Amino acid sequence: MKKFIKYFLIAALLALVVIQFIRPDKNNQGYETVMAFENETKPSVQVALILKENCYDCHSNQTKYPWYAEVAPISFWLDGHIEHGKGHFNVSAWESYSIKKKDHKLEEVIEMVKEGEMPLDSYTWVHGQLEENDKDLLLQWATVARLQYKDQLKVSSN
Repeated sequence: MKKFIKYFLIAALLALVVIQFIRPDKNNQGYETVMAFENETKPSVQVALILKENCYDCHSNQTKYPWYAEVAPISFWLDGHIEHGKGHFNVSAWESYSIKKKDHKLEEVIEMVKEGEMPLDSYTWVHGQLEENDKDLLLQWATVARLQYKDQLKVSSN
């Protein structure tokens, strides 16, 4: 049994070393990928900073990677989170969304922030929780930003 454990540990260590050479692609196409979103939804400077520090890492094409993102298997775990987040809401794809989808995505932002589901716990463990004031600012901004889409939807339905 001791031999089995020894060989298992050696194999696991070898696998851990080998996996370090396999890297997921980085998600960092630059700040301009969020410009259309910010130009259209007009966040204040403070809200834009909150979005940048708490949302864009997983919900845009401009992730700021921490040092531990270079260590597998954490790199794969982070990549999965980013792909999942962008699958639900990607501000870098904002221009491709329909008016109805833009309204719905902002509605989801409001719902997720109110219910404390965003940012994820796994994100806040390292980056910290959103302050109540920041949550309030985000909710106010998203509510106001939605008005333009609601108006456009009313006009198009008439």
